[in-house]
Amino acid sequence: MQKAAIVILNFNGKKMLEKFLPVALEHSYYQIYVADNASTDGSINFLKKQFPDLPLILLDQNFGFSKGYNEALKRLKGQFEYYILLNSDVEVPTGWDKKLLEWMDQHPEAAASQPKVISYPNDPYFDHAGAAGGFWDALGYPYCRGRILTTYEKDQGQYDDVIPINWATGACFVVRAKAWHEENGFDDGFFAHMEEIDLCWRFAKRGYKVYCNGLVSIKHVGGATLAASNPYKTYLNFRNSLWMLYKNLEPRAWIDIYRTRKRYDALAYFHFLMQGKWKHAQAIVKAYADFRKEQEQIQKHRPLASKLPIAPYGKPVNSIILAYYLKGKKVFSQL
Repeated sequence: MQKAAIVILNFNGKKMLEKFLPVALEHSYYQIYVADNASTDGSINFLKKQFPDLPLILLDQNFGFSKGYNEALKRLKGQFEYYILLNSDVEVPTGWDKKLLEWMDQHPEAAASQPKVISYPNDPYFDHAGAAGGFWDALGYPYCRGRILTTYEKDQGQYDDVIPINWATGACFVVRAKAWHEENGFDDGFFAHMEEIDLCWRFAKRGYKVYCNGLVSIKHVGGATLAASNPYKTYLNFRNSLWMLYKNLEPRAWIDIYRTRKRYDALAYFHFLMQGKWKHAQAIVKAYADFRKEQEQIQKHRPLASKLPIAPYGKPVNSIILAYYLKGKKVFSQL
């Protein structure tokens, strides 16, 4: 069995591949694969012409992030000890992959880990996706060390450590192949966004741990496939958050959290309306409507139910939204 495969999932990301793939090939120790979600922008012709020896996994339709990776890694099952899921819009330093896996080798309790993620366009500030490790509050709202809601910390070495976290970012996600296949990878129903959070929760229920290795740093562009300004991204974030909570929480815990979440999400709806972003407000309504339609489907595939795992590092946060807007706690050290 080989050590690791680095898998970059692509959909119409030719420009990002042109910019970042040569760097990844130069700076990575392990073999890179590009899995393509039936791109129509010339990505495949570019790859075959410029990198004829690069292994390609060609999918016959756009399966999205979740199922796209599931389908790609099925092709590699049994061949590798680790998978490294890497976005196409990431700049990596020399030896980044080897350092991440050396640490994983020494910590068999870890199912997955992430490096520290810096914003490529706003270097040296942390990136939205994952920053220096992901957490959730008591209502299941995600936040990160280095990025809470819309406040981004400057990287000054304050998170150059290795700590347990609730979830690791899909922008750069190191996972044991054994753990991945035990959980059947991401939930296909998510399509994109929050599938890595759901998977990390399922890892926790199996007794695994997830870490941020802040001794390794990458730079991420973000929004290369789906920009934050796109209402579909708002839809996926709200719908997938409900999906994740419903499928993983114990029934009593789900009811309590759902009642409160509806009030908070209603505030988000009116916030979008006040900003004139009515399509984003509509996206929240559609997210709730579709979730209610899908509850029976989700019920059939619910794994082991649990309460939200307690934050493995720092103090549990009851509401990141109240802490941020009412108490003015906008950096992780203040929580």
